[in-house]
Amino acid sequence: MNQRALFFRHVAQTSSAPLALEIVKAEGNYLYDVSGKKYLDLIGGISVCNMGHRHPKVVDAIKKQADEYLHVLVYGEFIQSPQVQYASLLATHLPPLLNTVYFTNSGAEAVEGAMKLAKRVTGRTQIIAFKASYHGSTQGALSIMGDEYWRNAFRPLLPDVLHLDHNLFESLDSITEKTACVIAETIQAERGVFSPTTEWMQALRKKCTETGTLLILDEIQAGFGRTGSLWGFQSFGIVPDILLLGKALGGGMPLGAFIADNTLMNNLTENPVLGHITTFGGHPVSCAAGMAAMKALLEEDWVSQVKTKENLFKKLLVHKKIKAVRSAGLLIGVEFEDFETNKKIIDRCIEKGLLTDWFLFAPPCMRIAPPLIITEDEIKKACEIILASLDY
Repeated sequence: MNQRALFFRHVAQTSSAPLALEIVKAEGNYLYDVSGKKYLDLIGGISVCNMGHRHPKVVDAIKKQADEYLHVLVYGEFIQSPQVQYASLLATHLPPLLNTVYFTNSGAEAVEGAMKLAKRVTGRTQIIAFKASYHGSTQGALSIMGDEYWRNAFRPLLPDVLHLDHNLFESLDSITEKTACVIAETIQAERGVFSPTTEWMQALRKKCTETGTLLILDEIQAGFGRTGSLWGFQSFGIVPDILLLGKALGGGMPLGAFIADNTLMNNLTENPVLGHITTFGGHPVSCAAGMAAMKALLEEDWVSQVKTKENLFKKLLVHKKIKAVRSAGLLIGVEFEDFETNKKIIDRCIEKGLLTDWFLFAPPCMRIAPPLIITEDEIKKACEIILASLDY
């Protein structure tokens, strides 16, 4: 049997119609399939490969760490240099009250850990999330996912969860002294890229402070320069109590994290001891890769170029079939009439060597989230292919 047949027979399927491209190589902004066809990557592994595929410094860091040690013991027991150095680097580039990092395997696990921490710190149980939000697919993360279609098949889920309207001031009235935490995406990505107003975000921060509620900001997609600043929350002039990171955090390797002040994080060390534990969280190879990617991001100054590239996409993507283009840096949603239209365009783009996709809660919207290292010439090429694919 060939690889394709084995894929469908033995690899668990998440949908009835996967893209099923057989990728044999990835380099920079491109993917290559088994036939040698080249694809310009406009989704970067869903906002994972901010520094492109196989950045030389990331590959070198992986090889170096693999020569030293892989897994040695459950997370938190040994002093492992990649974890220590990466946590220190992150803290150096975050506000003072985000100084302690708990590394996990994924963004969803970071969400789970943050919810546990909020309950432990506050002694409260109520969690507030927002409609059309996405935070992962594990049981706790699914409980706060903002779409009943995706939640309903797996009930019962966590009790005492409220889902409110995002970016609506009236929603803030539901935050009380009974609320353990409010969890929000800095940018609602899977909704098709919707940004809250600065006034609303600041009011959210203020209400959480007044009620003793922890504010958790999910930057699993928005972090590491994606929106045009290193962290998405910077543009709103606020600081969360807990920050969630994932995706680009590992530089292409699996890694997540929740980050808080050590006075909060220390609540997981006793009553009970091992309040949150993970075997492979913060794997040394993943931490080495992520640290190399972050250093390259900063040293090569890619974040300062994001807004210019965002504006170029928006300037070029003009067509009567395009209903709207929403963006937060290089996280862009291109809205069409319906999903059928969008899917035909996506399929045509793939045929023409351009890889793109749609959004979970916004099927009519095309996802554009390329590596931040995409060039202006590549942006022009990508937009030419998209526009040519509109006339199917």
